[in-house]
Amino acid sequence: MTPSSRLPFSVWRLLSLPLLAAVLAGCASEPTAPAEDAAAIAKQPKAMQPRKPADMKSRIVRFLPRQVPDKQGWANDVVTALTTQDIRVSDHNVCSVLAVAEQEATYQADPVVPGLGKIAWKEINRRAGKLLIPEFVVRSALSIKSPTGKSYAERIDKLRTEREMSEIFEDMIGSVPMGKTLFGNLNPVHTGGPMQVSIAFAEANARGYPYPVKESIRHEVFSRRGGIWFGTKHIFGYPADYPDTLYRFADFNAGWYASRNAAFQAAVSRVSGKTLALDGDLIRYDSDKPGNTELAVYSIASRLSMSQNAIRQSLRLGDSDEFAKTDLYGRVFTLAEQKAGSRLPRAILPGIQLKSPKITRNLTTAWFAKRVDDREQACVRKMATIQ
Repeated sequence: MTPSSRLPFSVWRLLSLPLLAAVLAGCASEPTAPAEDAAAIAKQPKAMQPRKPADMKSRIVRFLPRQVPDKQGWANDVVTALTTQDIRVSDHNVCSVLAVAEQEATYQADPVVPGLGKIAWKEINRRAGKLLIPEFVVRSALSIKSPTGKSYAERIDKLRTEREMSEIFEDMIGSVPMGKTLFGNLNPVHTGGPMQVSIAFAEANARGYPYPVKESIRHEVFSRRGGIWFGTKHIFGYPADYPDTLYRFADFNAGWYASRNAAFQAAVSRVSGKTLALDGDLIRYDSDKPGNTELAVYSIASRLSMSQNAIRQSLRLGDSDEFAKTDLYGRVFTLAEQKAGSRLPRAILPGIQLKSPKITRNLTTAWFAKRVDDREQACVRKMATIQ
């Protein structure tokens, strides 16, 4: 599964909750809390309590590491992302955003990627190889001048950031016949910016974006303000009844509802006896043929008292909040808990191996989520010392 590839079909719901649930909602489930009186808010953990935007900006400036340039700009962009998405401006929510930004790009608006030129050439030559175009022909075609005055080959050799790489491919696709041949109209740079947000995700979730779009949403993602806004949207922009923000961090990497769906897959595996990859993908996105999870659910259809068509329709809701309300979801967990003899978790960290030309180590979604969670907790502790 490509991280952040799945797109939402649900909208926010405001729920009337008792105090405890409201506290949990503030940290893990509903980022926008219902209106509460001052006494109720005062009883919440301090990290969950709302702060005045101006006060929070000054505290973020004091929190950020010394080497971060334009701390005030970072503070403005983070607080704007929260306020324009109706997310409470609290230490916890601010730290969730900052933790992802630190993990993904160490607070760099346009992070440098080591060896990016080699990565770009590898992708170009891979595509040329599929078309049986020799490498020397590609090199020759890219030796012509680009709109910047330098040749495409020179620009590729000196690549440092994904923004630069995206701009080169845009120029190639628009100007070089070889670029059209290799890439069509599809820019191969899929993520970028200070929070490494998927371009496809941003383009599908641009409603409410508060800044003027200068050229395209793609270009906005590579800006600090846009990257932070869409990154915040990815963390908090969907309702999820999670017991901890850890699972939102996993979903940031693996796609909305991946943690919930992985727990469902574990329940299906327990009932069916079939080993499943707990990756959060309930159906295949690259084919109409049923995947392993779907086949495993079909194998227990009689015990669920559901037809294959009804099962399929429910599984297709796996990218939305609605899936947890389906008969399929409830019946699978009922059977699984009967077999287990105890209540089973409704969220687990997906077992996904991270794959990218930029990744040179053996990393997983669980590793990512735990690293971000550690950073978020450290941020909250430090914020508590800043008045």
